[in-house]
Amino acid sequence: MRKFAPIRPDMLMYGQKTEDIKMPVRATKHAVCYDCYSPIDEVIEAGDTKLIFINCKAYCNEDEGFMLSATSGMGKRGVMLAQGVGIIESDYADCESNDGNIGFMLFNHGKEPYIVKKGDKIGQIFFFKFLTVDDEEEIKNVRKGGFGSTNKQ
Repeated sequence: MRKFAPIRPDMLMYGQKTEDIKMPVRATKHAVCYDCYSPIDEVIEAGDTKLIFINCKAYCNEDEGFMLSATSGMGKRGVMLAQGVGIIESDYADCESNDGNIGFMLFNHGKEPYIVKKGDKIGQIFFFKFLTVDDEEEIKNVRKGGFGSTNKQ
């Protein structure tokens, strides 16, 4: 099952309330990505990086994941994801440390400050199905942490 949901109220950031969360949406009938929106005003100075959480999570099937990317409009202004692209596994939703809160690490490699207003698009989500090798040994590690925690067991 693929769906978006607000994170738990005790995990909300920026003083936001659950009823104020703007869920990701597709802008057009044939759009392949879901647009994500900033819950805060933020200025990203030239050469600086800021992490903005959208206060919602995404559920997907065990053989699926989702990818985060910047929008083309952001790219025209010199803003991109700091890591280029973000890959998130199905077990990120409901993780202990942040309840699966989706965060966009934005890097401004432009020459001017990039101004983000509450409600602005700050990225996109693309769901995908993945394959594994047939002779893979069973993996028993279970995710405990949130953003950037996969190798911290």
